[in-house]
Amino acid sequence: MAEISIQVNGRQQKHEAEPRTHLGDFIREKSRLTGTNLSCEHGVCGACTVLVDGRPVRSCITFSGACDGHEVTTLEGYDDDPIMSRLRTAFSEKHALQCGFCTPGMLATSRDIVLRLPDADEARVRIELSGNICRCTGYQGITAAILSVLQALRDQPDAQVEALRAAVVQNVQQDWNQNGFTTFEAVQEEVQAPAPVAAAAPAASGSADKGKGQAIQGGFDARFPADQVWAFMKDLPKVAGCLPGAMIESQEGATVQGKIAIKFGPMSAAFKGNATLEEDNERRAAVLRGEGVDSLSQSRARGDVSFQVNPDGQERSRVEVELVYSLQGPLAQFSRSGLVQDFVRRMIAEFGKNVNLRLEKPLAEGEEPVVAEFNPVKMFFSILWDRFKGLFRRS
Repeated sequence: MAEISIQVNGRQQKHEAEPRTHLGDFIREKSRLTGTNLSCEHGVCGACTVLVDGRPVRSCITFSGACDGHEVTTLEGYDDDPIMSRLRTAFSEKHALQCGFCTPGMLATSRDIVLRLPDADEARVRIELSGNICRCTGYQGITAAILSVLQALRDQPDAQVEALRAAVVQNVQQDWNQNGFTTFEAVQEEVQAPAPVAAAAPAASGSADKGKGQAIQGGFDARFPADQVWAFMKDLPKVAGCLPGAMIESQEGATVQGKIAIKFGPMSAAFKGNATLEEDNERRAAVLRGEGVDSLSQSRARGDVSFQVNPDGQERSRVEVELVYSLQGPLAQFSRSGLVQDFVRRMIAEFGKNVNLRLEKPLAEGEEPVVAEFNPVKMFFSILWDRFKGLFRRS
């Protein structure tokens, strides 16, 4: 244990702490200032951002011992700050917060933007905010709030703010001189276009690019020979009739236009778009590549569904499925949820059950496939109940 002395919000705080204690824990547990929120604790989300000597830092990856003798400002210490008073008003007027969990870090970063970048436009503000994650607002209100403060200061400069900006410029120049920092020079070079790459043949399950989104594996057993199942899986209208919430509106070759409706707890969306099937008949494998837009939230979804049909004896088969997907927009906050991933696995199982039913009772000639029946509420509470039981089993 070592005694660490930090001036927090203008008051000297002396506490004994382990050398490994992070600044965020020191602030919350030793100083009892809980306005700073800890979330990822890996320096990624930005929720824990505070000011150290006036500059934003990630308190979850900054050791408190490194801040010994320095000044730290948290959410509770912004009362007299001329920029923060403007930002608080703008955040309220532009609806820049919902749950509020990211707001302490957002305010610290926003203050830094207003200080350093008086002429920033929307594109630059969004780049500067990229280190702070918000799962509620979609960043539109936050961006609008910062831009409104910047515009107000351009229209009517504030002497206090200008003094703070001048101090920032002076401090940065001093640091560069002390450390011998030399800026890079931009050099214009001619960039050769890459040579075209031959299109790869569609692969089996697991072939989709995992770097482009979240990956979920699943599969189901079919009570029919592999060739029969493969022939069914290549027929997009039949497959869509087995996928809960999916509906094909038109088809041209291997490309279809349609929509898929999803409801999971508070999330409800109807993505409308297109999908193309790439087949590998020799391996009984395919990749269905699709993308769409939800008309309500304007969220965009993109995904690759890879599947491969493998024989399991003479009369049975196994279908391995992998979904790699990404979401952009307000619904992106749901993409990494464990509940959502459980939900997708249940969807795959439900799809497999419907495939078996359709193979047992094929549609009559000219009969149109219908959207598979689905009870999202029942599935949602089923997943919650399984999670609840799992907690007791682990304990």
